[in-house]
Amino acid sequence: MNKPPRAKYKTQNWKAYNAALKRRGGLMIWLDKNLKWQANPNGKPGRPAIFSEGAIQFCLTIKTLFGLALRQSIGFVESLLKLAGLDWQVPDFSTVCRRQKRLVVEIPARVNPAGLHLLVDSTGIKIMGEGEWKTKKHGAEYRRQWRKVHLGIDADTLEIRAIEVTGSKVGDAEMLPELLDQIPQNEPLLSVSGDGIYDTKVCHEAIAGRKAVAIIPTRKNARRWKETGPGARARNEILRTTQRLGRSIWKTWSGYHRRSLVETKMRCFKLLGERVMARDFYRQVVELQVRAAILNRFTYLGTPDTVRVP
Repeated sequence: MNKPPRAKYKTQNWKAYNAALKRRGGLMIWLDKNLKWQANPNGKPGRPAIFSEGAIQFCLTIKTLFGLALRQSIGFVESLLKLAGLDWQVPDFSTVCRRQKRLVVEIPARVNPAGLHLLVDSTGIKIMGEGEWKTKKHGAEYRRQWRKVHLGIDADTLEIRAIEVTGSKVGDAEMLPELLDQIPQNEPLLSVSGDGIYDTKVCHEAIAGRKAVAIIPTRKNARRWKETGPGARARNEILRTTQRLGRSIWKTWSGYHRRSLVETKMRCFKLLGERVMARDFYRQVVELQVRAAILNRFTYLGTPDTVRVP
């Protein structure tokens, strides 16, 4: 039996999308003249902070976006403020480094009024290790180390709505409840899509607790669970449907293939750097959260409107 022909797709908004891609290279899209640069007094004992959280995040955004060292990033920010005609004082590199450890990163995202379809996956970002060519030719001198980035994106807007950073030994399934906790309780969560590694009781119960539909394929050797809760009942229904219709038909019928969008977002995440520059864990978390904020800003500027050609 011959395979059906591959589907063809067409982008309908090339003009607007091309303009959005050009705007991503603009320097001024990162600088808001209404940004509160000075910190508010907090009334706590000790020396008060001079610069706001937004000012520190702006400096780290420039550092991450252009892959600069911290000192060069401060020089870049000074030049940028001067071009914008702003006489704001710029924090020195030691202040930014110190504040980075405890920075609360603001990741802009739009609430989906129609309901959120969340796509989840994880990837590894190298924090220590040698290049591929050197390892192949001469062998590795020390073991690579990774940070694992767990992402949840909106299937409609393609914005990152949840992010967690862990060590490389932490499993994907155990972090799903943490990702769901980042979605506001008053925002309707319609579905959660993930690969077979999320086929666990903890994941299904967490999704059912948010009254969402789990689009997670069962494992090939899956068996029926005891229906002790709504999550187990929903998972058993997926198993029955898969056994009756087949795995391929279930994936097409359920919309599981939309999960490839989060893999595309992982690729965009790594285009900002295959390696984390920070050296301690908390600063690495902030650096990766700043990446998510940058990607959401890119997405807000414009995305392609692609439709299937009949």
